[in-house]
Amino acid sequence: MEGGIHPVETTAFKDCISLAWKNPYVLRLAFSAGIGGLLFGYDTGVISGALLYIRDEFSSVDRNTFLQEAIVSTAVAGAIIGAAIGGWLNDKYGRRTAILIADFLFFLGAVIMASAPSPTLLIVGRVFVGLGVGMASMTAPLYISEASPAKIRGALVSTNAFLITGGQFVSYLINLAFTKAPGTWRWMLGVAGLPALVQFILMLMLPESPRWLYRKGKEAEAEAILAKIYPAEEVEIEMQALKESVEKEIEEKELSKDVNCTTMFKTKSVRRALTAGVGLQIFQQFVGINTVMYYSPSIIQLAGYPSNQTAILLSLVTAGLNALGSIVSIYFIDRTGRKKLLIISLFGVIFSLGFLAAVFHEATSHSPPVSAAETSHFSASLTCPDYSTAGTSPVWDCTQCLKVSPSCGFCGSSAYKMLPGGCLISNKTTEDMCKGEHRPWYTRGCPSKVGWVALIGLALYIIFFSPGMGTVPWIVNSEIYPLRFRGVCGGIAATANWISNLIVAQSFLSLTDAIGTSWTFGIFGVISVVALFFVLIYVPETKGLPIEEIEKLLETRALQLRLCGEKTDVSPKKQHHQVA
Repeated sequence: MEGGIHPVETTAFKDCISLAWKNPYVLRLAFSAGIGGLLFGYDTGVISGALLYIRDEFSSVDRNTFLQEAIVSTAVAGAIIGAAIGGWLNDKYGRRTAILIADFLFFLGAVIMASAPSPTLLIVGRVFVGLGVGMASMTAPLYISEASPAKIRGALVSTNAFLITGGQFVSYLINLAFTKAPGTWRWMLGVAGLPALVQFILMLMLPESPRWLYRKGKEAEAEAILAKIYPAEEVEIEMQALKESVEKEIEEKELSKDVNCTTMFKTKSVRRALTAGVGLQIFQQFVGINTVMYYSPSIIQLAGYPSNQTAILLSLVTAGLNALGSIVSIYFIDRTGRKKLLIISLFGVIFSLGFLAAVFHEATSHSPPVSAAETSHFSASLTCPDYSTAGTSPVWDCTQCLKVSPSCGFCGSSAYKMLPGGCLISNKTTEDMCKGEHRPWYTRGCPSKVGWVALIGLALYIIFFSPGMGTVPWIVNSEIYPLRFRGVCGGIAATANWISNLIVAQSFLSLTDAIGTSWTFGIFGVISVVALFFVLIYVPETKGLPIEEIEKLLETRALQLRLCGEKTDVSPKKQHHQVA
């Protein structure tokens, strides 16, 4: 889930660096608002590590996959509501006020989570955090866009996306830092309140968006803010541009009073744009990205690494690659094009998911055997009841021991992880006895010779997903709709993304329990194949095209497999046109 990134010219970054010396006030605006992206990314990453320790503390959560999914996904549900409320707050009370409210909700949620005495209150805190994330995710880019010089607007808005992926990386570092601290997950989730508090204080000292102020008739205030952003000789020009822009917006708003479902779906270009835009947002989630971002440490444990600390440490790799991918996307998006980048990305995702499915199948098919001698080495009262009632010396392996009942765990050999081990009752006493003999204790995945190969598969998945399917759906949705339908269609597409995110987050662990990790990744792989054909047939190439050309393209293009974008007669002037 990842936030939208705007393509920018390479010179924009140089201009940003130059501006840092000439007018640091603009960067202060951008980075203060961009902390909203950091909050978004931090929450996505921190829960994946904190969940490991939440399971250890609450026995009701430990082997209850539905409850684990609820702890993760209720924040997504809150974000759906927060985004919807955020739109109204932005128009009614302003961008700055919406960010302040989002910070308050996020801080309140962090405090509730850190002090939660039960899973129920923890879920309540997750809802508050989700509300804040939903508001911030849509408001921060809007505020930055409206308070930035046009020449570097794309680059500054991109800081929000960098901070999302950067926030995910930082969250894993924080998780790692608190693995040995008393309270572990409480610190991990509680620290999330600090960026919200910092942003709240910073935003109190910053002005409202000049565009919002102008729309509300506060022209003098808007001009005073623009004077801090632009050189004196450019302020009047920007005021005139702002006036024209707002007048055009009002005109479009009058026209869009007639916008309804019937009008949209009767318009061929809008209908085709919605198909492409909404489809991309749905497929972005259903190729499985948030199984990796929300459950990365859990997946690593399923690959045979039982230590919470090791799982979080290895998850740093996926978070780092995801952040790197957002940079790669900005570099290639206007060189390679949207459609080609999507196709390359999906080919890689399909390969990676097939690779992961094969690795996990191999891991579960060749796990170490259960030995009656190793099991009886411990007290008979600690033997897994299902193993005891399965007859004389049943032929079991670690996978069957863990699958047969949530109350069973596997105590491995102290000599070598693939040697026979014992199938025992899964509780704190047994775990301590097993670890006391320097044996590894497994409850969520078995030791495997190919576990390290699964890490390569996860890395490949992120490498291919992030620059293409991770960012391009947001870019295409910002370009593909006619101006008068853009708000409505963009809202539909974003809602489809959040709902798909919720479905994936709430079902992944249940799927791995029901059909196994291998088949789960296999399903995502099949969906990725469908996504590839969808992109080939339904998604047009929008690189370098102004809105009018895109609308004509959608009006005339026929449905057929296309590897590249359609050739259009676009003048050099139009090719360099920046789509608003």
